[in-house]
Amino acid sequence: MHTEKILSLTDVRMSFGNKQVLNGVNLDVYQGQIIGYIGPNGAGKSTTVKLMLGLIEGYKGKIEIFGEDIANGDFSYKRKIGYVPETAELYDNLTACEYLTFTGELYGLSAEEAESKALKLMKEFNLESVFYQRLSSYSKGMRQKVLIISSLLHDPDLLFFDEPLSGLDANSVMIIKEILDQLAKRGKTIFYSSHIMDVVEKISNRIILLVEGRVVADGTFKELQAQSEEGTLEEIFNQITGFSEHQEIAEKFVGIVSEGRADG
Repeated sequence: MHTEKILSLTDVRMSFGNKQVLNGVNLDVYQGQIIGYIGPNGAGKSTTVKLMLGLIEGYKGKIEIFGEDIANGDFSYKRKIGYVPETAELYDNLTACEYLTFTGELYGLSAEEAESKALKLMKEFNLESVFYQRLSSYSKGMRQKVLIISSLLHDPDLLFFDEPLSGLDANSVMIIKEILDQLAKRGKTIFYSSHIMDVVEKISNRIILLVEGRVVADGTFKELQAQSEEGTLEEIFNQITGFSEHQEIAEKFVGIVSEGRADG
């Protein structure tokens, strides 16, 4: 494992109006780590990521990326970052070629280099036949692969993936998981946010659980397992967050679904 610190959050707090979203987040993340960043809805995961990406401002505390305080106004660090948001708007009127070439140019690649590299990556996903077709004709899974390619085209050092496997089939999921593993071995640092606990459990070498804007658990899966004496990450998650009503809620839900059914 590399020891170079890639990003650091010190007592980061963020509020929107009267709602306090982050309540003093402290994190040090090192090169080559795959961070599974999890938490209930509203815990502050997306807010943290958007702050680090410089998409929202107004926070208190300190955020350093690649050793630089991002509050100093120098956004050159963004050239070394890749991002796949949970929901992204693609330019449907563009072809994949046009979209990926445009994205590559934004990150400093020449048009020729971006197009050539994009086509090679599309081929690995068996999408070369639709490279020159409009994105409006793509399925959800195909669009997701284009987003993943766009995040990696410029060979970034730090990646933020928010539900990157959305819409992908089982074979594609296996490929992406392997890609993430190989990227980490090459020294890339990956921030991976997802509600699919079994995937987070398998791919992450460090898991951070955020609840109500605070880090309440931080360690390897085995370390979290030892602390909670639970089997799966989903069970650990439920124990730490105090959520144990899933079975009761499901029974009530199915009971309502079944109301008034006339058998026979």
